[in-house]
Amino acid sequence: MNHRTGMIGLAALLMSCWGTVHAAECLPVAKAAWVRLPPVAMPMMAGFVRIENPCKTPISIVGAESLAFEDVSLHETREEGGVSRMREVAALPIAPGKAVELKPGGLHLMLHGPYQPLAEGEKPVITLKLADGRSLPVVFEVRKGAP
Repeated sequence: MNHRTGMIGLAALLMSCWGTVHAAECLPVAKAAWVRLPPVAMPMMAGFVRIENPCKTPISIVGAESLAFEDVSLHETREEGGVSRMREVAALPIAPGKAVELKPGGLHLMLHGPYQPLAEGEKPVITLKLADGRSLPVVFEVRKGAP
């Protein structure tokens, strides 16, 4: 192998690595994140957020955690036979260029066991876990009602 061939091979290798790293750096974007403050102290609260996927590949939210709550899980509320039912969701896939809205009456985060009472205006961080092992810390604002 001559010097020129070696340089071309090295350049190709670096470009392929850069593309892999660059793709891995693409993260979803969280907007308008808020936690509903219940009218009285309760062991559960709900969190809402818009999650956008600006990446060229699909992403999937597979969990969440927070230092402010004992447990955080992804849930969905559905109307079944005239009755509103809630169930845990194992994964929330988001296609490239698309968004998912976690909002009252639909997909939401269940926030169990706050370690201390939260007040309006506080900003707990909830970290969304991605299927590929990465995470996305999101600052949520505590509010009395819808934004």
